[in-house]
Amino acid sequence: MDNVNVFIIEDTPAESDRLIKVLEANNYVITGVARNFKEALTKFYQVKVDIVIIDIFLNGVADGISFAETISIVPEATKPFVFLTSSTDRQIFERAKLTQPFSYLMKPFNELEVLYAIEMAVEKFYDQNDVFLDEEEDTVISSDYLFIKKGKSLKKVLLSDIIYIEVEEKYCNIITEKEKFVILISLTKILKLLDSSIFCRTHRNFIINMEKILEIVPSDNLILLQGNHHVTLSERYKDIIKKVRTLK
Repeated sequence: MDNVNVFIIEDTPAESDRLIKVLEANNYVITGVARNFKEALTKFYQVKVDIVIIDIFLNGVADGISFAETISIVPEATKPFVFLTSSTDRQIFERAKLTQPFSYLMKPFNELEVLYAIEMAVEKFYDQNDVFLDEEEDTVISSDYLFIKKGKSLKKVLLSDIIYIEVEEKYCNIITEKEKFVILISLTKILKLLDSSIFCRTHRNFIINMEKILEIVPSDNLILLQGNHHVTLSERYKDIIKKVRTLK
């Protein structure tokens, strides 16, 4: 998601100013700052919000939790949020936990922790999976290439350059001729993005580009690929051999 809109609820100007400086330096858009519960509720519905950073104690009262509770019970208003607090009270933590925040960070905040917390919250809530699909831009993913997030940019990756993909739980390691990309995406989803006549599963953890095969060794359950790569060929997927033209 480009131009992530952040709404800040913080009663201390010095704290919110520091937060704004860090976020704007990392290309986040600050759409509003609220100092108390009432102002937060009013502004929240007036501006575009993708994620909220909430100070738990506003003017000495745990109104930050009350705000989270309020938006959490309205499906249309639900947004991911991160708590930021100096409180070490266990009861406050337990109450805050019930609102299901994406992170619970302590003050004084660490810049990297805040940035990582926001990025993870946005990706989990909006199911971004680090693969950029835009309903208005069909060219972002085509039959020839896809864009993968790398750092703060989107990198164009030709499907023809992909040698194989290794799946590890919710992550996929995409191995190309020159680079390796790690993205958060399910095996099922990435298979839908790929041409099944070219990309095939050889194992529950591997997808290969058929055009990159150098050798198949069925007796060793092994496939050798370009670039000195090799992947496992399980019994379940040995039908892949039928897709390869062979001379007998």
